[in-house]
Amino acid sequence: MASTAISYCIQGMDAVKVEIEALALKGHEMMTIIGLADQAVKESADRVTAAVSSSGFYIPAQKVILNLAPGNLKKRGAHYDLAMAISLLTESGQISPHALSEHVLIGEFSLNGNLRPVSGVLPMVIAAKAEGMKTVIVPLENLPEARLVKGIHIYGMKNLRETVAFLEGKTSIPEYEESIKNCEKTADIRESQPDFYDVRGQEELVEAVVLAAAGGHNMLMIGTPGCGKSMIAKRIPSILPSMTEEEELEVTKIYSIAGLLKDNHSLMTHRPFRAPHHNASLNALIGGGISAIPGEVSLSHDGVLFLDEIAEFSRRTLDALRQPLEDKYVTISRVHGTNTYPSSFMFVAAMNPCPCGYYPDKRCRCTDYEVQKYRSSLSGPLMDRIDIQKWVHPVSFFELADAKPSPSSAELRAMVEAARAIQQERYKDIPGVNCNAELSGSLIDKFCKLDASSMTLLANASKKAGWSARVIRKLLTVARTAADLRNSENINECDIKKALSMRDLDNDNLTMEVV
Repeated sequence: MASTAISYCIQGMDAVKVEIEALALKGHEMMTIIGLADQAVKESADRVTAAVSSSGFYIPAQKVILNLAPGNLKKRGAHYDLAMAISLLTESGQISPHALSEHVLIGEFSLNGNLRPVSGVLPMVIAAKAEGMKTVIVPLENLPEARLVKGIHIYGMKNLRETVAFLEGKTSIPEYEESIKNCEKTADIRESQPDFYDVRGQEELVEAVVLAAAGGHNMLMIGTPGCGKSMIAKRIPSILPSMTEEEELEVTKIYSIAGLLKDNHSLMTHRPFRAPHHNASLNALIGGGISAIPGEVSLSHDGVLFLDEIAEFSRRTLDALRQPLEDKYVTISRVHGTNTYPSSFMFVAAMNPCPCGYYPDKRCRCTDYEVQKYRSSLSGPLMDRIDIQKWVHPVSFFELADAKPSPSSAELRAMVEAARAIQQERYKDIPGVNCNAELSGSLIDKFCKLDASSMTLLANASKKAGWSARVIRKLLTVARTAADLRNSENINECDIKKALSMRDLDNDNLTMEVV
């Protein structure tokens, strides 16, 4: 009868149980791995053989079959090594039978039997707990990550020999508590983040950034080279509200799946800030590859995705952002399966106003046609999804010393958190809505009602600019956020004026004459 060990495989954001069956048969000495395994899994035969031999055990001189069930599910990665070895040692009688059905085994071997850390441990442990498993054994370096899940026994092991001794009850649980505590210590990321106090002479822009952060609105900054667009964008995470426990776990899951967890695989307690270069491919931005792994739109989930020099990105890549911006998730389809990842992020972009970068300064020699052609790299549907467009005006170096510094990030964050608290209370009974930017059509009609004068003002501005219904709804949500920052229950005319003042690029395009 075959011996069975339990592990898990990653499917999108979730994990699925995999039963690893080992059976030794009469025949030519060889090891065969079946169950729709990829190349990394097939190479486990050599890793397991070397690790078992190096640990003082032996591979039976028989035909050994390792089956990874269910057989119709694609298995990827090297984290099945430990479960394969334990099932094989049990089948060959080298370790006594024990309740393997209660244990989950995760880990990759080195050739001398040591366990190496693997990616995707967090979603595997979450799935194991949900399915009633009692114990999860992981490589020691993955222990802080695995212990983020409460209510299930997690043990970290250094090597195969230690794992076998523990399973057979010949040794107590290894004491690595001190090293784990050291691994779990993470500095407050806000202490090392750039502060808005360093920004000078950009009061109007900082006000727009606070408005965007308070409502979770997408934002585009337009300005000449060196005026401070990137400097300000890098400071936006410092004023965003602290993450909830649910958000921390979800973001950590994404980074675990992508193999990007740092700080010894500890919990991600700060909002992500991703800034891919403008030559990034569509797959890098949206996600893809053979395994359909998360892209930048998912790695920035619950954080900020910043595209500097957005006009230099390819048109095809930018247009691929339209669906994630609207739906807050992205579905990646490949030959071996389809994975869906969350992608609810604050989209921040920066660009020069023209090809030479100096419009409307006297140094600019671009015609209106050249300026419009340059700006048209951002399609209309994408621009409709950007709530706030603001000019970043250059400040002379010699004026900086006398310019008034901006409020600190702590002060601005207090304003943002106060507005977000109002929104969370307002939308507490509406699933999937946490801020104004997430309001759908019917909810906008309910929560963004205007009086007669405000409606007339908005209608006249819309008629002049030719805005779509989507843009008008975006303006209403921005006005709702402006009212929240004032702690006002109702939107009034000043909030509409504030929202209309956030469409600088649209207003500038109206003044151009193209022949």
